[in-house]
Amino acid sequence: MATPYTIAVPDSKIDDLHKRLELATFPDELDGAGWDYGAPLADVKRLTAYWKSSFSWRDQETTLNQLPQFTRSIKVDNFPALDIHYIHQPSPSPDAIPLLFCHGWPGSYLEVVKMLPALRASNDGVSFHVVAPSHPNYGWSEGPKQRGFGLKQYAESCHRLMISLGYDQYVTQGGDWGFYITRAMGLLYPEACKASHINMIRASPPTLLKNPWQALKHTILPYSDREKKGMQRSKWFAEDGSGYRTLQATKPATIGFALNDSPVALLAWLWEKLHDWTDSYPWTDDEILTWVSIYWFSRAGPSASLRIYYEATHSGPGGVTRDRTQEWIGGVKLGLCYSPKELTVVPMTWGRTLGPVVFESVKPRGGHFAAHEQPEEIVKDLRAMFGNGGPCHAIVKPGAKL
Repeated sequence: MATPYTIAVPDSKIDDLHKRLELATFPDELDGAGWDYGAPLADVKRLTAYWKSSFSWRDQETTLNQLPQFTRSIKVDNFPALDIHYIHQPSPSPDAIPLLFCHGWPGSYLEVVKMLPALRASNDGVSFHVVAPSHPNYGWSEGPKQRGFGLKQYAESCHRLMISLGYDQYVTQGGDWGFYITRAMGLLYPEACKASHINMIRASPPTLLKNPWQALKHTILPYSDREKKGMQRSKWFAEDGSGYRTLQATKPATIGFALNDSPVALLAWLWEKLHDWTDSYPWTDDEILTWVSIYWFSRAGPSASLRIYYEATHSGPGGVTRDRTQEWIGGVKLGLCYSPKELTVVPMTWGRTLGPVVFESVKPRGGHFAAHEQPEEIVKDLRAMFGNGGPCHAIVKPGAKL
């Protein structure tokens, strides 16, 4: 049973935040450090002062509460039921199909918000019933207290949410953990997950044994200038941008103490990613602090959001590994979106090793948070992929319940 949800952070938590910000101390900084060493001292000081004295969580809360949001109990095998928060915006159009939007870290369900009006409206023969959950351990959702809640369980929670809403068949969109979760859904539930559009593409070079045609093109054809730049971006991320991932995938509890206790630590940890992972996106202070505040006030606490990194790389027997989601998964049609400032930008021959690719788009600009940075581009892709004349038009059977 769905329960309408209203965000109402207690005054005591806001007061506690302001006290911690008041008591914050800051490290020194090397001359000319810029962004090379991480979040700049001046940025963090400025944002801390604004968070403490000028930022209004209550104003943001009022805005967020205008969204059609609910909670629902979702049971995942071998775990107690979890109270899951989600946005559910049905479209009144008869051509609407169910779309699950999956966020990642350090994002949230907010990433879908700018697209909601456009996705609700019929255009080119398609509109969308949008479902955007806060994953377990994120936002206003409950988190599991037992070990082993990995990609299989995140996929199951999303699938069961869609089924509980009456969507026996659906399509998906996502990046970051949304890539891995929706890929796991395609692996586990191909009869329900009919197609996926992804904007972070993780794949390996094609091999003659597994992908002979793509391997031949990979061997013979030179990389384009765009693909060469993309590989440089991937190299930067691997060498200079991915230290957080190693830490969060090996000892998430340790960094969790800092993020749970210090709002300044959380701010610096997230702001660095929001800056480095976007394509010169003009973040406002209110945007930054709203994103960070959702983590600070989250139901499970900011440290809980890191656990997926550990669980996804320590899955036991029967689990779904990150590596498996980066290999061929048949039966689910794929749309791939390439943005120049994504964390990894692989050549197209690599992306085509993931499954039956039926749609590809190349963006002249954009980064990791594509739905937030350039919502019109993701909407355009979805309409082209699922609208009249698109490769996935009418892929979901009509008459899905609301």
